[in-house]
Amino acid sequence: MRAAGAAFEQRACAELQRAGLKLLARNYTTRHGELDLVMMDRDTVVFVEVRHRLHSSRGDAAASVNAGKQSKLIKTAGLWLAAHSQHASRACRFDVVCYDGPTEAAHMSWWRNAFEAN
Repeated sequence: MRAAGAAFEQRACAELQRAGLKLLARNYTTRHGELDLVMMDRDTVVFVEVRHRLHSSRGDAAASVNAGKQSKLIKTAGLWLAAHSQHASRACRFDVVCYDGPTEAAHMSWWRNAFEAN
């Protein structure tokens, strides 16, 4: 399962880099959670959550980023910003990159500014 997640994170990273974003960090982990990708989109720090769902029986990949997951991502992003003070005053956003379906043919969707930190 971990290998599949890493493969989807790599696919997402490559796609976002083709779109002009620059990678700052991958798999930033704290006791509060993990940030899959941290990227720059011009002057904006983008915290990217990558999700994959093989089957939609429990909802699609986007639905898996619920309020609890969002809260963990927001907390972890705050810790990343505190550890990387050169980015602390920049605008930030949370994107979700979703893959739905079988690994080889999974459909990608990119939700820019998917949710906001309150």
